[in-house]
Amino acid sequence: MAWPPSPRPLRPGVLLLLLLLLPPLLLRAEDTLSTQRRFMNNCIQARRKCQANPTCSAAYHNLLDSCIYSASTPPPSREPEECQRAAQQLQNSSLMGCSCHRRMKNQSACLDIFWTVHTARSLGDYELDVSPYEDAVTSKPWKMNVSKLSMLKPDVEGKPRLDSNLCLKLAMLCTLNEKCERLRKAYGEACSGSRCQRPECRRQLRAFFEKAPEPLAQALLLCPCAPGDRSCGERRRHTIAPACALPSAVPNCLQLRHTCLAEPLCRSRLADFQTHCHPLHAMKSCPTEQSRCLRAYTGLIGTAMTPNFVSSINTSVALSCTCRGSGNLQEECERQERSFSRNPCLSEAIAAKMQFHRQLFQQQSDSSFSVLEHQNENPAQRPQPRMFSLVSCTLTLTLLLRLW
Repeated sequence: MAWPPSPRPLRPGVLLLLLLLLPPLLLRAEDTLSTQRRFMNNCIQARRKCQANPTCSAAYHNLLDSCIYSASTPPPSREPEECQRAAQQLQNSSLMGCSCHRRMKNQSACLDIFWTVHTARSLGDYELDVSPYEDAVTSKPWKMNVSKLSMLKPDVEGKPRLDSNLCLKLAMLCTLNEKCERLRKAYGEACSGSRCQRPECRRQLRAFFEKAPEPLAQALLLCPCAPGDRSCGERRRHTIAPACALPSAVPNCLQLRHTCLAEPLCRSRLADFQTHCHPLHAMKSCPTEQSRCLRAYTGLIGTAMTPNFVSSINTSVALSCTCRGSGNLQEECERQERSFSRNPCLSEAIAAKMQFHRQLFQQQSDSSFSVLEHQNENPAQRPQPRMFSLVSCTLTLTLLLRLW
């Protein structure tokens, strides 16, 4: 009886290649699994897990049936005991750590679940101290085709014209991207003066800032203008169609906040803004890096708390509200108003992003753009370069194993 031939030993060159390829493959696989685990705990999936457990399911439904308060009936000063017990039973469940994502399907349902679990933070509390949104994704480097940049940067005697309207040029970048242009046209039509319907205008604005490529959307909104260039500043200020998106009559800032807190989506965006943009008073520093603050800021556009540039001559932003007539709540109202108009974390983030957009027109290679995009990021949060993708590593290893 003939024995099958024994496998040949690996050739030194093949063995060396395997040793070089395995570490990045394992790191990539670990990173992929980590990402999957992180995204698996959105609140809709967490509720499914909870419903499979009788104790968790009963506690969740107790909260849902007895402990949710409307805007007209704010929560009592002390939660009923049954609500406290239900919340305690959910402490170790996946619901307590669940989150949502701005670009996910069924976002509204996800947010409803989140605020059911965090009912004590739902209404009536100015310091919304927890964001319902996943906080794991940082901005990717902006890769731009140099030929497209050259199309938008006419030269005079070989020197770039940096004094021209950069807001117009950055708007043209959106036009060159099919998805960005389609979403921009949708909100432009919904927010036009003669056909203005505020709810639809706001919905289309939210869709633009949620679905359009983030670098292009932020470039359209946070474009730099030369000092005194009113036409550029006016284009920037009208990016979000203020005549339609903002209230026709200026409300009191506290009433505006009350309206926002009554809507789970607006409440969520406000909580996200307070999480990432409110200065830490004790440390006199900003809570997270600037990209997260800007993402939270743009997330408010298209809600009742839509902020905008105050004028065409500077980069100050504010809510469309007033504190006149606030009575004994004047100080609280002014604190709400200052969280936008005098917020150093927000103003510094906006200034840094505008400077980045200005420098785009001074660069000559894609690699320089990548460096600039991450100047203000936390180094620990930067995406690390990968030598190979998981699929390419797998195919390469398969091919190498066939060689011996």
